Amino acid sequence: MTAMTTQGGAPLAPAAYGTMQWGGTADRAAAQAMFANCLDAGITHFDTAHLYTEGRSEEMLGELAGARDDLFVATKAAYDQPATAANLQTSVDLSRRRLQRDVIDLLYLHRFDPTTPLDQTFAALASLQQAGTIRYIGVSNFAAWQVMKAQGIAAGLGTRIDALQPMMNLVKRQVEVELLPVAADQDIQVCAYSPLGGGLLTGKYAVTGADGRLAFDDRYAARYGQGWMHEAAVGLAEIAAGLGVPATTVAVAWLRRHAPQVHPILSARSADQLAPSLAGLDLTLDAATYEAITALSPTPPPATDRIEEA
Repeated sequence: MTAMTTQGGAPLAPAAYGTMQWGGTADRAAAQAMFANCLDAGITHFDTAHLYTEGRSEEMLGELAGARDDLFVATKAAYDQPATAANLQTSVDLSRRRLQRDVIDLLYLHRFDPTTPLDQTFAALASLQQAGTIRYIGVSNFAAWQVMKAQGIAAGLGTRIDALQPMMNLVKRQVEVELLPVAADQDIQVCAYSPLGGGLLTGKYAVTGADGRLAFDDRYAARYGQGWMHEAAVGLAEIAAGLGVPATTVAVAWLRRHAPQVHPILSARSADQLAPSLAGLDLTLDAATYEAITALSPTPPPATDRIEEA
């Protein structure tokens, strides 16, 4: 895989922390505590986005991380405007000021933009990279064909896609069909968001009236609204109880075993909530437990749909 490093040359730990909730459900004190806990756990990769909490996420990360060259800061360009050269420049300049960093380690396209020719977008990204404004280029929420189209364009510009950020967890495994094989073939690092399924895999939604994204965000409610997903969460909680650890810990440990090449992006709104996710980085599942957990969700069919050859 692509050996992305901090500006100081240190390798990244096999996990990142996502600051999506900073400035929203996580205040400054909570952010500072989680930041410290991540550093204690060896995590130096912090992920944010231009549009998270109206810019407060980037600002708070900038206050804590600043220009430290032993930390790796990734952000995503604003997707509320077309991915043109001018808009990308404006987005990156504001992100740099918020993050208090002259150079952004990794800049993602947050989403595929069908309104702007991809060659124009990547020419702009290549220009930012050549100017030393960004170090690595990433794409988030892209389909496999979009990744390969972009990678071909990037190669013609003398650059490449270094990182891919899709959704991945026990009940969202579509990434296994084409994105993970593409990433392996193209030597692209995968950093997966939502390893807890928006909180579903913590088991808290088995209780009526639970507080969280699935309760107040219609997008998450629809994303994780299928009955079998909730049944899988209950099954995961039962397995976790048998192990004597939180379901959150087991969900993270499963992802690390299932796809060890993937860096999960952990997130939380408090240090207490983050702790079981960090513990999942150190939990090793035996073969029988891993297989029992994997069986809770359907394995997606191969891309060709020739199931008999899988």
